[in-house]
Amino acid sequence: MAELKVIVFQLKDEEYAIPVQQVRSIEKIQHITRVPRVPKYVKGVINLRGVVTPIIDLRMRFGLEEAEFSDHTRVIIVALDDMEVGLIVDAANDVVDISTEAIEPPPEVVDTSTAEYINGVVKIGKRLFILLNLEKVLKTEKG
Repeated sequence: MAELKVIVFQLKDEEYAIPVQQVRSIEKIQHITRVPRVPKYVKGVINLRGVVTPIIDLRMRFGLEEAEFSDHTRVIIVALDDMEVGLIVDAANDVVDISTEAIEPPPEVVDTSTAEYINGVVKIGKRLFILLNLEKVLKTEKG
Protein backbone atom coordinates (compact mmCIF):
# COMPACT_ATOMS: atom_id res chain seq x y z
CA MET A 1 0.00 0.00 0.00
CA ALA A 2 1.53 3.31 -1.12
CA GLU A 3 1.76 6.12 1.39
CA LEU A 4 1.86 9.86 0.82
CA LYS A 5 3.29 12.23 3.43
CA VAL A 6 1.40 15.55 3.50
CA ILE A 7 1.54 18.86 5.34
CA VAL A 8 -1.87 19.72 6.77
CA PHE A 9 -2.82 23.39 7.11
CA GLN A 10 -5.90 25.36 7.93
CA LEU A 11 -7.91 28.00 6.08
CA LYS A 12 -10.98 29.21 7.94
CA ASP A 13 -12.63 26.00 9.26
CA GLU A 14 -11.24 23.59 6.66
CA GLU A 15 -8.08 21.50 6.65
CA TYR A 16 -6.07 21.23 3.45
CA ALA A 17 -3.09 19.06 2.57
CA ILE A 18 -0.18 19.28 0.15
CA PRO A 19 2.51 16.66 -0.46
CA VAL A 20 5.52 17.24 1.78
CA GLN A 21 7.94 16.88 -1.15
CA GLN A 22 6.50 20.13 -2.60
CA VAL A 23 7.15 22.03 0.66
CA ARG A 24 10.50 23.77 1.15
CA SER A 25 9.80 25.34 4.56
CA ILE A 26 7.16 26.79 6.85
CA GLU A 27 7.81 30.35 8.01
CA LYS A 28 6.19 32.83 10.37
CA ILE A 29 4.55 35.77 8.64
CA GLN A 30 6.98 38.58 7.93
CA HIS A 31 7.01 41.93 6.17
CA ILE A 32 5.61 41.61 2.65
CA THR A 33 6.62 44.16 0.03
CA ARG A 34 3.65 44.99 -2.19
CA VAL A 35 4.02 44.71 -5.95
CA PRO A 36 1.87 46.83 -8.30
CA ARG A 37 -0.44 45.37 -10.95
CA VAL A 38 -0.71 41.82 -9.67
CA PRO A 39 -3.90 39.89 -8.91
CA LYS A 40 -5.47 40.81 -5.56
CA TYR A 41 -4.53 37.45 -3.98
CA VAL A 42 -0.82 38.06 -4.68
CA LYS A 43 0.18 39.93 -1.53
CA GLY A 44 3.66 40.83 -2.78
CA VAL A 45 7.15 39.44 -2.22
CA ILE A 46 9.39 38.62 0.73
CA ASN A 47 13.16 38.28 0.96
CA LEU A 48 13.61 34.76 2.27
CA ARG A 49 17.26 33.98 2.95
CA GLY A 50 18.32 36.11 -0.02
CA VAL A 51 15.66 34.78 -2.41
CA VAL A 52 12.82 37.08 -3.50
CA THR A 53 9.71 34.92 -3.12
CA PRO A 54 6.18 35.82 -4.29
CA ILE A 55 3.48 35.47 -1.62
CA ILE A 56 -0.10 34.36 -2.28
CA ASP A 57 -2.95 34.70 0.20
CA LEU A 58 -4.71 31.33 -0.20
CA ARG A 59 -7.85 32.65 1.49
CA MET A 60 -8.22 35.25 -1.26
CA ARG A 61 -7.19 32.78 -3.98
CA PHE A 62 -10.07 30.54 -2.92
CA GLY A 63 -12.56 33.39 -2.62
CA LEU A 64 -12.72 33.35 1.20
CA GLU A 65 -12.85 36.56 3.20
CA GLU A 66 -9.54 38.05 4.30
CA ALA A 67 -8.51 37.51 7.90
CA GLU A 68 -6.16 39.36 10.20
CA PHE A 69 -2.81 37.66 10.61
CA SER A 70 -2.36 36.01 14.01
CA ASP A 71 0.39 34.22 15.93
CA HIS A 72 -0.72 31.05 14.13
CA THR A 73 -0.51 32.50 10.60
CA ARG A 74 2.18 30.78 8.55
CA VAL A 75 3.73 31.06 5.10
CA ILE A 76 4.27 27.66 3.52
CA ILE A 77 7.06 27.92 0.96
CA VAL A 78 6.28 25.50 -1.87
CA ALA A 79 8.35 24.57 -4.89
CA LEU A 80 6.85 23.63 -8.22
CA ASP A 81 9.09 23.15 -11.25
CA ASP A 82 11.71 25.91 -10.86
CA MET A 83 9.40 28.27 -8.99
CA GLU A 84 9.15 28.92 -5.25
CA VAL A 85 6.04 30.59 -3.89
CA GLY A 86 4.84 31.35 -0.37
CA LEU A 87 1.25 30.49 0.58
CA ILE A 88 -0.30 32.38 3.49
CA VAL A 89 -2.38 30.00 5.61
CA ASP A 90 -4.20 30.40 8.93
CA ALA A 91 -2.14 27.68 10.62
CA ALA A 92 0.13 24.76 9.72
CA ASN A 93 -1.23 21.86 11.73
CA ASP A 94 0.47 18.52 11.09
CA VAL A 95 2.55 16.24 8.96
CA VAL A 96 0.44 13.16 8.24
CA ASP A 97 1.00 9.90 6.37
CA ILE A 98 -1.99 8.95 4.26
CA SER A 99 -2.62 5.86 2.20
CA THR A 100 -3.01 6.70 -1.49
CA GLU A 101 -5.98 4.30 -1.43
CA ALA A 102 -7.68 6.62 1.09
CA ILE A 103 -7.78 9.49 -1.42
CA GLU A 104 -11.29 9.91 -2.78
CA PRO A 105 -12.25 12.06 -5.77
CA PRO A 106 -13.60 15.54 -4.99
CA PRO A 107 -17.33 15.51 -4.20
CA GLU A 108 -19.61 16.35 -7.12
CA VAL A 109 -21.13 19.27 -5.22
CA VAL A 110 -17.84 21.19 -5.13
CA ASP A 111 -18.08 24.53 -6.92
CA THR A 112 -16.40 24.06 -10.30
CA SER A 113 -14.25 27.19 -9.87
CA THR A 114 -12.52 25.63 -6.85
CA ALA A 115 -12.89 21.98 -7.93
CA GLU A 116 -9.96 22.37 -10.32
CA TYR A 117 -7.67 23.11 -7.35
CA ILE A 118 -8.55 19.82 -5.65
CA ASN A 119 -6.86 16.45 -6.23
CA GLY A 120 -9.16 14.67 -3.81
CA VAL A 121 -10.31 14.37 -0.23
CA VAL A 122 -8.98 12.16 2.55
CA LYS A 123 -10.82 11.02 5.67
CA ILE A 124 -8.74 10.08 8.70
CA GLY A 125 -10.87 9.38 11.74
CA LYS A 126 -13.15 12.40 12.18
CA ARG A 127 -10.87 14.68 10.13
CA LEU A 128 -11.35 15.49 6.46
CA PHE A 129 -8.47 16.90 4.42
CA ILE A 130 -8.77 18.55 1.02
CA LEU A 131 -5.77 17.52 -1.08
CA LEU A 132 -4.69 20.48 -3.20
CA ASN A 133 -3.33 20.43 -6.73
CA LEU A 134 -0.57 23.06 -6.48
CA GLU A 135 -0.06 23.24 -10.24
CA LYS A 136 -3.64 24.46 -10.64
CA VAL A 137 -3.50 26.75 -7.59
CA LEU A 138 -0.35 28.44 -8.92
CA LYS A 139 -1.27 28.24 -12.60
CA THR A 140 -1.97 31.92 -13.27
CA GLU A 141 1.30 33.02 -11.67
CA LYS A 142 3.34 31.34 -14.39
CA GLY A 143 2.46 34.01 -16.95
